Amino acid sequence: MQTSNQNKKLLLSKIIAIAIWIVIIGFAAKAFYEHRNFKEPVVLGPGVTSVKKLSDWYGAIKGSVNDCNIYILDSGKPGANMLILGGTHPEEPAGNITAELLVENAELSYGKLIIAIHSNRSASTVTRPGEGYPQFYSMKTPWGSKKYRMGDRYANPLDSWPDPETYIHYPSKQMLAYMDIRNTNRTWPGRANGSLSEKTNYAFMQLIHTEKVDLVIDLHEAELEYPVIGTIVAHQKAQELAALVSMDLSANQFRIGMEISPKSLHGLTHREIGDFSNAAAILIEAPEPFLDRVRGVTDEKLLLTGKDEFVMRAGKAGLLYWPIDENGWPIETRVARHITTISKTFEAWTLMNPEKPIEATKLPTYSQIELEGLGNFIPNPSSEQSNRIEYE
Repeated sequence: MQTSNQNKKLLLSKIIAIAIWIVIIGFAAKAFYEHRNFKEPVVLGPGVTSVKKLSDWYGAIKGSVNDCNIYILDSGKPGANMLILGGTHPEEPAGNITAELLVENAELSYGKLIIAIHSNRSASTVTRPGEGYPQFYSMKTPWGSKKYRMGDRYANPLDSWPDPETYIHYPSKQMLAYMDIRNTNRTWPGRANGSLSEKTNYAFMQLIHTEKVDLVIDLHEAELEYPVIGTIVAHQKAQELAALVSMDLSANQFRIGMEISPKSLHGLTHREIGDFSNAAAILIEAPEPFLDRVRGVTDEKLLLTGKDEFVMRAGKAGLLYWPIDENGWPIETRVARHITTISKTFEAWTLMNPEKPIEATKLPTYSQIELEGLGNFIPNPSSEQSNRIEYE
């Protein structure tokens, strides 16, 4: 009789434990589903002349998670054609926020601007496993707050599986880390029948060829422990342009360095785009303490303010490649650096190539973003006509 009661209690304990796990799994599944399927509204600014899909340049990715929106801002006047890549690494949100600000605000006087807000959209549907990332973050605006997905450095394993033991880059055959097969800043120039990231970059290469893109600008952020930070990394085709931008900004607005793309390091935008197309390419890095390994709690506050006492201690100990103080590196400053660097790149390009100018107006300035906040430049989707709204 006693054994029977013990068995009943054991069975009841197991049922309760299973029920608890089912509830936990249910909450987790709901959170993962909401994050993966969340749609960010984008207001089409007055400069947007059309919106296409990446599959318009390579049909094989049509309907896939990385068949991202491509926003066209065409002045209608002859000039340079430039492509801006936001969201290559969605865990570096200043990139996609900057791209979105351009879509929602910029107008072109000369040339054509082509913009991808989430160039690796799959990576924006997952966060870094084991890192405690927030799933979402919000930007305050005069009309309320706007919610965005937080992402990862790599495409979602749900969309690209399995990873190889070692990723062999195509076509160089250089061996890279296994997860870099899901990293769209390691899989250029892409491959028509390759992985999701390789197909994505192959599609972008077709866009670059077809649209006769002159310059590609890839937007990134980096941890302060990383030596390539606060800089412009340039393909040899763009080294004079990047040097001019770096000198001008460093002398007049803020410090930004300039690095030459290593010829022996493959898969990156600033290497392969320049090697496999007529376009030049640069990559812009801003400082993001959220990514540092020595950081404290990895929450939305750290993501937005860029303030962390542990990163500051690392700086005082001489362990960082970029300075940080009690002001941190807020997202307003990081986006302001990107917007200003892009604007200065347009000016320098036009100075060096007067026969192919590019000019953008209505861009917020560095001081405007820092003083007024990013929110003042984010329009309210609910007050716009539905035909002027797209979703990321």
